This record gives sequence, structure tokens and C-alpha cells, in this order.
Amino acid sequence: MSLRIRAPRRGRDGAATRADGTDGESAGGDMAAPRSRGRDRAQYGVCAFLALTGALVIADARGIAHVTSGSDPIGPRPVPVFLGVLLVAVAVIYAVDVARGGRGEPEGGEDVDLTTRIDWRTVLLLIGAFAANAALIELLGWVISGAILFWGSAFALGSRRPVRDLAIAAALSLATFYGFAIGLGVNLPAGVLRGIL
Repeated sequence: MSLRIRAPRRGRDGAATRADGTDGESAGGDMAAPRSRGRDRAQYGVCAFLALTGALVIADARGIAHVTSGSDPIGPRPVPVFLGVLLVAVAVIYAVDVARGGRGEPEGGEDVDLTTRIDWRTVLLLIGAFAANAALIELLGWVISGAILFWGSAFALGSRRPVRDLAIAAALSLATFYGFAIGLGVNLPAGVLRGIL
């Protein structure tokens, strides 16, 4: 009595085929399909969130009084209604795309090493710079506290040219001070420099 071992048949492209006529790759793809469908549940969750947000915006906009004037002939209601309808439309289009097999591609340009440990020194230095700005802005004014913020941020991120960084920080704080005052009409705290700036 002899045993015969049947070699797998090969198709025209050289790929091994199974007894039912399917190849290994197609079988693997069939097994991967349920996994991809399972992952798409998160996409449907995003669709539901967009639709719910749009419906809430529309419902809230209906409570806005329809008030018009010579300078505003349409009133404040149409804009939020339009945005709510747009959100619902995006949710529907997104759901149709997901149902047809569409899915987001991973970002190929990201260069993030998730195994790298957090640089707590940099994080704490940045927090300290922002905290110092918040504590000193009323007393010293934005020009000085902003310069401390910019200089401290540069130092925390690795710059070791204190004179150059301080000059750039002072220029930035002065530019933002006058930019808010002249361009936006918002006066930032002048602090000890009140009457000089």
C-alpha cells in the first residue's frame, strides 16, 4: 500500500491553489475582511458624532430670535442652521464612503518614536515659563513677562544663546504689544512700563 502526497496545484500566475479553486492569498484576504469591518465601527462612531452635533446645532439655532436690521438683513439664525446642515451632510457622505469600503490612510510623514521616554525637564521648563508669564503679566506688563515667556521657551527647547534669544524675545513681545494695541484695539497690560510705551 503506497501513500500519495498531492502537491498543491498552481494557477497560471504560479500561485498555489486550494482544492476549492481559491488561492491562499484570497483566503487570507477573506479572513482579514472581518477585521477591517470591525475596525470601521470607529468610523461609524465618528459619523454618528458629526450627525448628532449637526442636529444639536440646528435645534439650538431654532431658538435664536429672527431679528433683522438694515446692516444685517438675514439675521443671526441662518449661519448656525447652515453649519448644522453641513455637519449632517458630511456625516451622511462619510457613512456612505465607509460603507463602500473607504478608510483613512495612515500618515506616512509622521516621524514619531513612541518608545522614546518623555523629556520631563523640557516639559517642566515650558510649564515654568508659562506660569511665570501668567504670574508677572499684571505686575510687570506684557512686554517684560512676554519676553520672559519667549526667552524661557527658547531655553527649554535647547537654545543656549541667551543674549540673542533675549533680544529676539524683547522684539517679539514689543511687536505683539503694539500689534494688539494698534491692529486689534486690545491693550495688553503695560505694568511698570505704563507711560513709557
